[in-house]
Amino acid sequence: MSRSGGMARALARRVLRAIGLEVRRTPRAAATHFSHLGEQEIIRALLAQLGLASGFCVDIAASDGTTMSNTLPLYEAGWGGVAAECDPAKFAALAAVYARFPRVDLMRCMVTPDNVTALLEVSAAPEEFEFLNLDIDGYDYFVLERILHRYRPRLICVEVNEKIPPPLKFTVRWDPRYVWAGDHFYGASISKMHELCVAHHYALTELHYNSAFLVPAERWNGPSLTPEEAWRAGYLDQPDRREKFPWNADMEALLSLPAPDAVAALRERFRGREEFYELHL
Repeated sequence: MSRSGGMARALARRVLRAIGLEVRRTPRAAATHFSHLGEQEIIRALLAQLGLASGFCVDIAASDGTTMSNTLPLYEAGWGGVAAECDPAKFAALAAVYARFPRVDLMRCMVTPDNVTALLEVSAAPEEFEFLNLDIDGYDYFVLERILHRYRPRLICVEVNEKIPPPLKFTVRWDPRYVWAGDHFYGASISKMHELCVAHHYALTELHYNSAFLVPAERWNGPSLTPEEAWRAGYLDQPDRREKFPWNADMEALLSLPAPDAVAALRERFRGREEFYELHL
């Protein structure tokens, strides 16, 4: 590493510590837990299709490192990268599980649009790092937007709010007061997330229930799906979606409403939270 590169990382670490972020480099571990709804199989297939057998992996909201993890198999296979988690108990479990991964930095922090670039800088993420997993149950759209202004991940798996259908463009705004209450008010709709695909020239390759997969358009030889195509195939027409997402039952009526009526219904449901979200057609 050049002297200037080392100084830049040292400065970034000081900045992160000054705003309360903890940075830890860990030694290697083995674990057996995998992703929640089979996402890892899709990730494995897409990485193979893109010719990516190893690389740098970023996991934002890594939880305890095992439960519903999309990235643990990559770290077990020797990938480097960074895993971030803000919950103290989950971070402690994450640190214990990842205690033998020498190429993975762990960061205990709430990742926001304001600090995500510094987080990636301090971990020496390449500008075109191989895989990004993003699932923060909130303002994911704005974190991803900030990442894409500086970095170009070769594969992205990002959670969307699957129950908000196209063409509704909904997202929780970035606001330090926002905390997910465990209800339907979180994340971004597939149509809103697709705006980032258009703006940054990414292909929407697939929606798998509530996980959208994005690839730089110049690296993708397959079809780039519209939000409607991806949502219908990946969520609406899935025969077991009601079984896998029983908590969405009270949102079912929204899926068959004309778009203007769906907007009105969603505004009514989220009454009192207007300052925390954006919604339009």
